[in-house]
Amino acid sequence: MRTQFPGRHELGQNFLTDRTVVAAVVDAVAATPHLPIVEIGAGGGALTLPLQALGRPVTGIEVDRRLAASLAAKVGPTTTVVAGDFLTHRLPAVPHVLVGNLPFHQTTAMLRRVLRAGHWTSAVLLVQWEVARRRAGVGGATLMTAQWWPWFDFALLRRVPAAAFTPRPGVDGGLVTITRRTTPLVPARQRGPYQDFVRRAFTGRGRGARQAVAAAVPSNRRAAVSRWTRRHLADTALPRDLTARQWAELFHLTDHEETP
Repeated sequence: MRTQFPGRHELGQNFLTDRTVVAAVVDAVAATPHLPIVEIGAGGGALTLPLQALGRPVTGIEVDRRLAASLAAKVGPTTTVVAGDFLTHRLPAVPHVLVGNLPFHQTTAMLRRVLRAGHWTSAVLLVQWEVARRRAGVGGATLMTAQWWPWFDFALLRRVPAAAFTPRPGVDGGLVTITRRTTPLVPARQRGPYQDFVRRAFTGRGRGARQAVAAAVPSNRRAAVSRWTRRHLADTALPRDLTARQWAELFHLTDHEETP
């Protein structure tokens, strides 16, 4: 599987050329709800063309206009290719599924764009291996994952070797899925206070999770929070060791409005 255009370094283009990995991505998308597909970084169509076989409308977004024009000439009638930047592109205001081989140098910015966007139900994304591990909480959750856990579930599907791309990047990739929770652990209207609470717990002072969390809550709630952490957290636990439900439970112990 080859593309007629070489990857452009300034755009972070590393085209997926391994058919086994392409099949794995398409299979992961096939397991999502039967909704329209929006592809991030369609490139030469390595994923776009096989995705058409799923029988859903596909919209491919590609920042490189030469690639977008070339791909538009190859796709079927149910597929639309848009020359544009995903970071500024207006996503559909109806339920849809996201999929993409994200440019490694823009992964964080694109993930933030994805998580802040509405309407999509599932995302199947190919990112750097370590980013995929961190997003899925392998070896402990990061601040970013913990801040979005009440609304999304993250899962690591597989490692993707650097040899699966052309040109070959300096690191392996990882295939990760993000699924929007049908029942959030924290109401959407409380996202700001919740994320601020998690940030303070991750970045504040303390020898472990117990001290860090206690320092992140109002003084009049510290006794209740300390009782909870003594019951549920080991002495050696760090903020990264908490689960999504534990973060939500701790947040609801603070002075914020109760969950309906």
